Amino acid sequence: MTILLLLVPISLVLLGVAIWAFVWAVRRGQFDDLDTPAIDILREDASPAARKPSTSGTPAPTPPPQEGADAD
Repeated sequence: MTILLLLVPISLVLLGVAIWAFVWAVRRGQFDDLDTPAIDILREDASPAARKPSTSGTPAPTPPPQEGADAD
């Protein structure tokens, strides 16, 4: 029975820490927008021309030389 004299204050301290952590997270804006990150993955990608070149090890094609440019 004397163990309750130790466990009750410890549990109250842990409860206080949990409440403080929740209030801190709410004030920092952790729960402001829960829907947008889940929807972002469903959005369409940009057009294929606007995509970045792949880094699969194949070199990107070089553009043809412009007319009127010096060819050394």
